[in-house]
Amino acid sequence: MKITIDEAHSMETSIYAVYEGEETPFRLKDSRKKSQVLTWFYGRTNDETDDLIAGMGQQSNLTSEQVRRTSAAAARTLLKENKSSAVLIRTAAAPGASSLSVADEFQAWVEGWMYGLYQFNKHRGVTANVQTVSLNFRQDDWQGLSREAMETIMESAKKRIKGTKLTRDLVNESPETLNPEAFVAVVEERFKKAPVQLHVYRGQELVDRQMSGLLAVGAGSKYEPAMIELSYNGIDSDNEGPHIVLIGKGVTFDMGGMNVKIGRDISDARMDMGGAAAVIGAMDILVSQKAKVRVTALIAVADNLSGPDAILPSSVIHYPNGLSVQVANTDGEGRLIIADALLHAAKLGADKVIDIATLTGNVGAALGLEIAGIWGDQQITSDLVEIGERNGERLWPMPLIDEYESELKSDYADLRNVGTSTLAGAITAALFIRNFVADSMKWVHIDMAGTVQYKREFPHSAAGATGYGARLLADYVEKQFHHA
Repeated sequence: MKITIDEAHSMETSIYAVYEGEETPFRLKDSRKKSQVLTWFYGRTNDETDDLIAGMGQQSNLTSEQVRRTSAAAARTLLKENKSSAVLIRTAAAPGASSLSVADEFQAWVEGWMYGLYQFNKHRGVTANVQTVSLNFRQDDWQGLSREAMETIMESAKKRIKGTKLTRDLVNESPETLNPEAFVAVVEERFKKAPVQLHVYRGQELVDRQMSGLLAVGAGSKYEPAMIELSYNGIDSDNEGPHIVLIGKGVTFDMGGMNVKIGRDISDARMDMGGAAAVIGAMDILVSQKAKVRVTALIAVADNLSGPDAILPSSVIHYPNGLSVQVANTDGEGRLIIADALLHAAKLGADKVIDIATLTGNVGAALGLEIAGIWGDQQITSDLVEIGERNGERLWPMPLIDEYESELKSDYADLRNVGTSTLAGAITAALFIRNFVADSMKWVHIDMAGTVQYKREFPHSAAGATGYGARLLADYVEKQFHHA
C-alpha cells in the first residue's frame, strides 16, 4: 500500500469528496452527499477512469471520525472492486466553512485509508486477499499545508495505524498461536531493538512478589502466566511530568475456568486480551514516534481454563495488601489479575494509572458496541473522553456507586470477586478493582468488552478486532506531557 502526494502517473479511480448543500461536478441529490454514502460513476470504456463519490455530510459539522470512516469505507470499496490505485479530489473549504482544520482532515484521510485496508490473512488459504489500493493526494487541494507538512502528517499517521494494526492482529490471533507464553514472546520480539526496559515476572518471581491473582487464574493452563513490565522514558528527567502506568488485561483465552462458558460458538473467548493488546499498541505508537513521555505498561497475561490444577469456585486468594478474595465465580478472572498489576503499579511509584480490560458483558448491555465505559478520576476521565471523541474511540463516564459495594461482601473472606446480584455487573467490577488502588495514585478503569470487536463487517471495517484503545491511550499519555 502506497500513499503518495502528486504522483505523476494516472490512477484507476478518482475519489471525489463532496458536501451537502454544495455544487459538485455530478448530478447528485443531497441524500447521496451524506456522511459515508458512496456512489459509483463507472467509465463507459476501459480507458475512462471510474469515479467514486464520497459523501462527507455538512462541512460545518465535519469531524475527524467522519472523515476517517469515509476514507476507510472508500478504501474497502475499491478493494472489493479490485482497484489498485486512486486519487483523492477534494474541494478546498471556504475560510471558516469547516469545523475541522486542514491538517486534522488530512491526517484522518490517511489514517482511515490504512485502517480500511486492514485484513487478517494469516490463517487464510484460498480465500486470502493480498491485494491493496494506493492513494494519491493532490497538494493543491490542501491549502495551507506544505508538502513537508503533509509528509510529516503521513509519517505520524502511518505509525499510529501500525500500532493499531498490531493491536488488531493480536486480538484476531488464534489461541493455538497466541497463548500466554507466546504473547510474552511477541512483546519481546517487537521491542527488542527499542529504547525500552522490559522485564517479565513469571514462575518463582510471581510467587515471591505475591501476584496471587495471576497464579490462581493461570493454574488451569499448561502455559505459565506472566506479568510484563515494559517501561519507556523519552524525557531527560524522571521528575519531569507524571509517571503514567497503563495496565492491560491479557487473558489469551477465557474459557471461564471451572465456571465453564457455554455457547454454540465461543470463538471470541480468544479476544479477552483486548486490553493488553491496546496497551501494547499504544506503547508501539509512543516508542515509534519517539514521544517525549515517561510511561510503563503492565500486562497481566494468563489463560483461564478448566483443568486438574485450576482454581475452584469458593477458593480464597490472599493479596499482599492484606485483602482476601473469595472466588465466587472463576469467570470473574480479569479483576483478579488487574489487582496484581495495580498493587505493582503502586510499588513503581505510579502517579496516574489507567487499567483497560474486556471485563464484563454487562457494559455492552448498557452502552452497546461503539462505546466503552470508564470509571474513576474525573480529570483523567474528562481528558480521555475528549480524546476518544476525536479519535472515534469513544468513552462514557460511569458511576462508582458506593452502596453497591455491599454486594461484594463475602461470608468468609474480605471480598468476593463478583456481586451477589445479576445487575450492574460492570459497576461492581469497577468497585472491586478500586479496592486495590493506592491512595497515592489517580486511577481510571476502562471496560472495553463491547468495543474490542465488530461482530460483522461494516463499510469502514472488516469483522473482527477493532484495535480499540491503542490511539486513545497513546494520545492521552502524550497530552499529559505536552501540557505538563
